[in-house]
Amino acid sequence: MGNRLVKKVADPYVWAGLAAVALLALALFLCAEFLNLGAADGFVLLACGGGVCLLYAAFCLIARFLQGRSMERYLEKIASEIDGTMQYAIRNHPLPLCLTDENGVVMLANERFKEIYPAVILMKTEISQLTGKGRGEFLDAEAPQASLLSVGERIYKILPAYLDGDARKSAALYWIDVTDYENLKTLYSNERKCFAHIRIDNYDELIASSPDDKKSLIAAGIEKVIRQWAAKLDASILRYYSDKYFIVFEYSQYKRITAEKFSILDEARAVETDADFPVSLSMGVGLDGKTPQQTDEYATFALDLALGRGGDQAVVKRGMKVDYYGGTLQAVERRNKGKSRVMAHAIGQLVDQSSRVIVMGHKNPDIDSFAAAVGVARVAINRGKDAFIVLNETGRSLADFYREANKSGEYRFINTDSALEIIDKNSLLAVVDTHRPSLTEAPVLLGKTEKSVVIDHHRRAEECIENATLSYMEPAASSTSELIVEIMQYLAEKKSISRLEAELLLGGIIVDTNSFSVKTGTRTFEAASWLRRNGADTAVVRQYLQSDMEDFRQRASIISNAEFLSGGIAVSRNEGRHENAQIINAQAADELLDIKGIRASFVLGETSDEVVISARSLGEVNVQKIMERLGGGGHLTTAAAQIKGITVDEVAVELRKFIDEL
Repeated sequence: MGNRLVKKVADPYVWAGLAAVALLALALFLCAEFLNLGAADGFVLLACGGGVCLLYAAFCLIARFLQGRSMERYLEKIASEIDGTMQYAIRNHPLPLCLTDENGVVMLANERFKEIYPAVILMKTEISQLTGKGRGEFLDAEAPQASLLSVGERIYKILPAYLDGDARKSAALYWIDVTDYENLKTLYSNERKCFAHIRIDNYDELIASSPDDKKSLIAAGIEKVIRQWAAKLDASILRYYSDKYFIVFEYSQYKRITAEKFSILDEARAVETDADFPVSLSMGVGLDGKTPQQTDEYATFALDLALGRGGDQAVVKRGMKVDYYGGTLQAVERRNKGKSRVMAHAIGQLVDQSSRVIVMGHKNPDIDSFAAAVGVARVAINRGKDAFIVLNETGRSLADFYREANKSGEYRFINTDSALEIIDKNSLLAVVDTHRPSLTEAPVLLGKTEKSVVIDHHRRAEECIENATLSYMEPAASSTSELIVEIMQYLAEKKSISRLEAELLLGGIIVDTNSFSVKTGTRTFEAASWLRRNGADTAVVRQYLQSDMEDFRQRASIISNAEFLSGGIAVSRNEGRHENAQIINAQAADELLDIKGIRASFVLGETSDEVVISARSLGEVNVQKIMERLGGGGHLTTAAAQIKGITVDEVAVELRKFIDEL
């Protein structure tokens, strides 16, 4: 380094001096004749000038050599002093510190580092032997990151630094004791307050189903379970209504109850009653709110979500994340029709206050969605309002129903563009058989009007139509058609329904209940009976629901190629791309349940632009949870999913993983 510095500084001056002397000698030689000197004298002058140049050059070289040696000794002295200073600084650094080479071997360490690792041997011990972590876990070639490491009862943050700016060479590791900070952070996290709202599902029905001498005992038994559970959490509990509780507990207890999968749900179901259905609870838990008010809003939203999904489950909302627990029971049918009566009159008033009614179901509509839309249109027509049904396309399964409805001339079917032209602030937008904006026939219509109604029988999902004027979601109902029938009964006039409409609605109930074999309650049969009295012919409905030979062959192929997994799970695939894959998959999944030993079935298929899955179960397996993991939803026994941007093989892998986890 010293030679390079001397050469760089001195060389320009040496060459400049030599050039000046040489030019002077040459000038004297050329000017000798003008000074009356002879040629011999001129050569003498030239020789003298050359000699001076040589002497000057020799002097410069010797001086540069001596100066370079002096500079080298100076720089060596500085380096030695710096090295000593560095070693002193490392040994006496206030933080534990060690130097490692490119292989992770500890080359140098101070006394504070040796207090942490007394067994360290310089130049022999590797950092991985001491910490259990490789050198690469401390150092990153792109950007060094601090990492935490527990050593005994202490916690250290390790800060890495490259000595030569090269991650492949030696590095310094600084150890900062952050035990107190981490303990304080953990303490703060564990002492955060969590709010929970608990509601007893069907409390009135439970008490009403019990003898007078046992009513108080059953109520006390349920409350004992809830209060004992709260006591185990060291929680504060307040009963603010006969079937509603508010609980406050710490986050450390939340981790415990999630590890136990909210065992209180099982404990409540174990309470003995005289009812023909068990006790079930709905719970909404809120945490991580910026304020207590926001945390309570999270808990309230979570409870609404749990109730909207049929109850018997706990929903946890923390910020934008929502987790679900429980949900193993089928939603219990409510025997009290008061809610249906109130909803029917509210819908009637909204229709009366609107300029027109626009109805839409979900994309790729099935018979339940189509029938419910026609039913709402009939309610509007009977009340003297123009009704329009948004329908962009119909599949083969709806071909006969749509042809008959269109031929009658009583309904106005329009596409999305036409709906956008006529909708205004005074219109009433009715959404049936779905509550998820992304699944509606025309999501662009949402928000175009000030009045909207949602009527659905699916369990509520996180994605939900916001700010609906009226939301009638009843997961205990067999179908949306059943809900529409009850609404029509309370809004009935002299002649409120045609035979075609009765057959459409009956078809919707039959398909969604798999011919009254699943999700069927007393109100389902009451709705079917009312439709039968209003002209519905079951033979005609069966003809409408008949499939052609090609569809039958597809279903037979799906069933014959099914793979039977452990636990009574059947998985099959509808090979190829089919526009009616959704319908065929659903029918095949239903038929797979007829095989002895099968508890749940899943059928995958492809349309032109997406993968569709139909899932069915007998009630022991919650297929809704699995479909929600794939972006779908539904009920405990009936669910489905539609997935874009992924192949059917990739979906099959994900499905198997979720089945194994469940």
